[in-house]
Formats: sequence, C-alpha cells, structure tokens
Amino acid sequence: MADYDLAIIGGGLNGVSVARDAAGRGLRVILLEQGDLGGAASCAAPRLVHGDLRVLERKAFRRVRAALAERDTWMRIAPHLVRPARFVIPAHSDERPPWLLRLGLLLYDRLAPPGGLPASATIDVTHHPIGNVLKRPFGTAFEYSDCLVDDSRLVIANAVDAAERGATIHIGARCVRADRLDIWRLAVIDRGHRRVITARSLANASGAWTSSVAETVLRVPPPPRGAAVIKMSQIIVRRLFETDNVYVFQNRDRRLIFASPYQRDFTLIGTVANRFRGDPAAVSMGADEVAYLCDAANRYFRERVDPSDVIRTMSGANTVAHPAGRRLARDGSMMFDARRGKAPLLTIFGGDVTTSRLRAERAVSRLTPFYPMSPRWTADAALPGGDFPWAQFETEVERARERWRFLTEDQARRLVSAYGSRLEGVLGDARERADLGPTFGEGLTGAEVRYLMTREWARFPDDILWRRSKLGLTMRPADRDALAAFMATVA
Repeated sequence: MADYDLAIIGGGLNGVSVARDAAGRGLRVILLEQGDLGGAASCAAPRLVHGDLRVLERKAFRRVRAALAERDTWMRIAPHLVRPARFVIPAHSDERPPWLLRLGLLLYDRLAPPGGLPASATIDVTHHPIGNVLKRPFGTAFEYSDCLVDDSRLVIANAVDAAERGATIHIGARCVRADRLDIWRLAVIDRGHRRVITARSLANASGAWTSSVAETVLRVPPPPRGAAVIKMSQIIVRRLFETDNVYVFQNRDRRLIFASPYQRDFTLIGTVANRFRGDPAAVSMGADEVAYLCDAANRYFRERVDPSDVIRTMSGANTVAHPAGRRLARDGSMMFDARRGKAPLLTIFGGDVTTSRLRAERAVSRLTPFYPMSPRWTADAALPGGDFPWAQFETEVERARERWRFLTEDQARRLVSAYGSRLEGVLGDARERADLGPTFGEGLTGAEVRYLMTREWARFPDDILWRRSKLGLTMRPADRDALAAFMATVA
C-alpha cells in the first residue's frame, strides 16, 4: 500500500490549492516544496482578483463571467485577504475611446453576479479627489469594482487549511527522482536527509520548473511546445496618492498598468511580463523593465517616478501555455496522464490568482475515477480566519482593538488582514505588549514570530519579512539582525 494517495511537487498557489482541495475530499496528501511556500511566482503576482478587462476586450465573455463569480467566492471565503477596491481608468485621447471604455464597463457590470460590488461610474476628475494626482489633460475617468488580494498570505492560508484537513506539508524538501510504476516511488532530500515516499498519483505543480521536473525528475515528456516561461515584474515606490483607489493606466502598447496602494506607505506599479530564459531561482528585473513601468506611470501621474525612486522590485517566473494568444495564460493549463499500468500523473501550471481555486477543483476532479472521494467543497468553505462577512472587516478590526487594547489601529488592521478571526492564536491572552515578547520593528512581536514558525512553516527572516508579511519594507537592519537571532533560538 502506498504511503499517500497524492504527492504534489511545488508549494506555489497551484500546489497548495490542489493540496487543500484533495485533503478536504479525503485523500492522503503530501506536498513537497524545495524552498518556501509561495516563494517564486506566487509572491510576484499582481495582487488582483478580477474579471480582467483585457479578457473582456477579446470577447471571452464566459471566461470573464466565471472569473467574476470566482471574485465573489474569494470575498466570501477569504474576506481578510481579498478586499474590494474601486479601480479608476483615466480616459486617454491616444488610447481606447471613452465610449468604448464606458460600454465595456457596462458589460462588465452585467457579467458580474447580481447583488455584489457597486457598479461602474463616470467621474469628472477635475472636481474629484481621484484627479488630484493626475496630469491636467485628464478630465474624465471611469470607475469600477474589483478586488485586491494578499497573494502570499493566500498561499499560506491554503496550506494551513490543507494541513488541518490531514495533508502533510514539507518545506525544504526536494524530489530528486520519481519512478513510475503502478505507484510512484519518490526519492526526496528533506532538509539534508534522503527518504523514499510512495504515492498512488503525482501532481507536478512546480511552476517555472515544470519542464525541468518533467524531464529530469519524472523522466516524462515536458509540456507541449506552446508552453513558455514568463517573467512577471513589478516595482514598489513611495506612496503617490492618498486615496484607496487603484489606478489603471492604458499604455502605448495597449497593456493595462495598475498602480495600487501597498502596505499603507507605498505604491505598487505593475505588471510587465516578458519571456524568460535561465534559472527560475535567480529571476531579477531588468533596467529596461523598470524604465517601462516608470514611463507608463509618468504618462498619467503629475509627480514624476524615476528608476532611482524604486524602493524594491519584485519578479517571478511561471510556465504558461500559448503566451502569444494569451488564451491559456489566464486560466492556466492542466494535463492528465493515466495510461494502463502506470500511476496517474497530473501536470498543472500557469493561471492567475482569481481562478486558482477553480483550477485546483477541476484538477482534483480528474482523479475521481481512481479514488472514492467526497464532492467538490472549496467554494463554500472559508479559509482559516475568513469566517466572517467581507462587509464586517472594519468590525473585526474594532474587536481586535477592544480585546487587545495595546494595539494601534494600523497594527490591528495589519494583523486582522493577515490572520482574520484567528488572531487569538497569535496574541492569545496578552494584556500588554510586553506579554508578546520582544518587538522587531513595526509591531512584529516574538509571539507572532513563534506562531509563524510553528504554524506557518517560516524558517528564515525573509520568509516572514517578504512573504508572510511585507514588514521588510520598513524594518531597520538592527531589528532584522535581532529577528534572525530570535528565530535561531526558537528553531
């Protein structure tokens, strides 16, 4: 008998989503991640949960409708991680005509589920706070509703839920060989120790490593020729506007560039996507890509953004199918091989955050002929900490401040945004800040660090500072050193 029903290689959003879905259906699941959860493309996603106006422009109405339905599902099951926002598109005389934008947004409203977010509207930006940061030629803008997501925390929440439903999550575990018989025999280097794991089926969800894992580890044909590795890059600059809106800029090449509020004091500008060749573990943003995003922002913002203003760049690579047509880049791609006498192999790659839950649900459903399993369930089950209505987020922040009176409003908001209704598991019965142990920078305490290490697989300071939070943007070097020393004692 095999050790597990399903082994998953890769701990990005696709991998943990498959693990969560399969574990919840009763399968014995193990997930192997060679680095940190969400450490590659999943931490460089554009933070959008949306129907995607570019897909609408290509008249893919069914796909937009399905994505907008998923947007509402995310707000229902992860209200602490997925938050509604108003997106603003200034009308540019050299780009799409205003009547076309307005017509497209009216159709966008019609495709969205009824009774959800506010409908689109036309704004005179010359008499509206939204226009304060825009250059003077812009007089009209169009506003619509979509959502922002904490993509790294979404990966962690899926992994936590998978583990609580019985999945085994191994971080720092690299599969170096897989032999395919009637079951899979996997040779794994797990934090320096070699072990053999057996599984009745295997999922390759290794992202940018999909082809190399297929050829060198699984020794099966790689994804079809249409697949390519794409690098996605974004920049972080100081906060450029005071409103909570997300600005959507039409660029000369017809791409849409998003400028969104980021961690209270910053602005995230992205995304630029280009083909990538090289080691996916060493992805970096080129100077030309930085200049491209700065130029796109400078077409609209009064305050100039120069490459020297960039505080941090974020880049990640992922495998996508048929990138030229972009049809599958949004939905992702899945291949299933279940030939006679051979254990099943599932390959899943690409796709965006919005459709990740649905993509995992469909992938696991391919295994139903091989296992008795319960029905689809993830659309109605809240992620850890998300068991409250999305409209009551501010109420949760107020409750946190009433319970732990030493929290400032910004600290309470950050913690509720990360842990939702499970904040008690982090702060416990603390009555004052000293009860939480040492403090590292802005609000990060020893109690939270210990929680992240024991419950969320954090091993190194960067796991906490850049993925389980974004506190690395503001933490001083001395606090970073103190954090590393504290984590060594806990480990």
